[in-house]
Amino acid sequence: MGRTDWFTAAKLGLFIHFDHASQQGIELSWPLLGGADGTPTAAAYHASAATFDPVDWRPAELAARAKAAGMRYAVFTAKHHSGWAAWPSAVAPFTIASCPYGQRGGDLVGEYVAAFREAGLRVGLYFSLPDWSHPDYPAWTDEQRPYGFGISPEIVDPQAWARFRQVLKDELTELLTTYGPIDLLWFDGGWERSAGVWGSDELRDHIRALAPDIVINNRLPGAGDYATPEQAIPGQAPAAAWETCLTMSDHWGYVPDDHNYKSITTIVASLVEVAAKGGNLLLNVGPTGTGSIPAAELSTLDGLASWMDSHGESIHGTDAGLEAWQFYGPTTTRGEKTVYLHLVGWPSESASLRGVRVTRARAATLLDTGEKLPFHVVLDAGADRNADPLGELVIDVPAVRPSGPMPVIRIDFDEAPIN
Repeated sequence: MGRTDWFTAAKLGLFIHFDHASQQGIELSWPLLGGADGTPTAAAYHASAATFDPVDWRPAELAARAKAAGMRYAVFTAKHHSGWAAWPSAVAPFTIASCPYGQRGGDLVGEYVAAFREAGLRVGLYFSLPDWSHPDYPAWTDEQRPYGFGISPEIVDPQAWARFRQVLKDELTELLTTYGPIDLLWFDGGWERSAGVWGSDELRDHIRALAPDIVINNRLPGAGDYATPEQAIPGQAPAAAWETCLTMSDHWGYVPDDHNYKSITTIVASLVEVAAKGGNLLLNVGPTGTGSIPAAELSTLDGLASWMDSHGESIHGTDAGLEAWQFYGPTTTRGEKTVYLHLVGWPSESASLRGVRVTRARAATLLDTGEKLPFHVVLDAGADRNADPLGELVIDVPAVRPSGPMPVIRIDFDEAPIN
């Protein structure tokens, strides 16, 4: 079994953005450098680290919700760009240990890992390469706002930089040896330095020595097992494994004034399109400062659970679908003999699948109801009727569209429909 096999089969995961800034109702890290949520000073941003106390954090309940929604893995923000470590690190200078929750023994990383692993989900950790509060990381200041991608404070002290690179290795060692097997590392922020400056090869080799089977995203420059488009679905799928990460609203962390939530129909459509292109969807939640999950996000998870309950077979463990010209909506395939048609729009009379070996079609089933749908074959008048021809499969659909975000028709064939 290949290292990424479980990942490419999963199709759906949960991203969790949560740290002390959630208590202020602002985005994680980015307000430090301007352009978001009132841009507090660095001191004001970091102040909540001393009072953070998420008494409503219930990772086991969230894991159960994620599993019901059809999620097969999760990624938690162990350390975002601000440098605050969500575990009681012995090597990071700025950690959960200084807040009331940590002083009572709280460990967000450990609690997340234990709960999600117990629920049967793969566990991943988000880890920022930049650390905007570490004394050995070239400092961003309030005067340097707003943040600009592609520009970073210059490294002026090689010895300090060498110490910082060792801190990265030591933090990763803690994460990969303290909590049992970690399935995935989700790096971020690599754009601030080159692969050589970060020491990407050394970091990768260090990680592999500790966790040979771990899956790594490509935001560790020059390394990684899969691509990570963000907030968008690529028009053409990347050549290798990939995952789109997506927020439910406009922010990653909890921002109470952000009510611009995507509908469940939009979320399902995104999942379907990603799966049809052979990728995964990593859907984000942002717990509040007390650790509870906003009601709108719980509603989305419940909506996903309802849809996946009857349609999950068209997503989990499937492969990228047929060519776009063959059906007017996204398709996925399972093995050689099954095709799933995702009906973005409900046809007035029939749905057509083109360019397939039509005589091999055995059954068409509406997943929403389990109803068997009648179908017939359309062939070119000049086709050889004795030669297993390519043609058009026309499936009759009920007059009334099923309720829910997106109906799906499963087509079963006796043999592969295309060869």
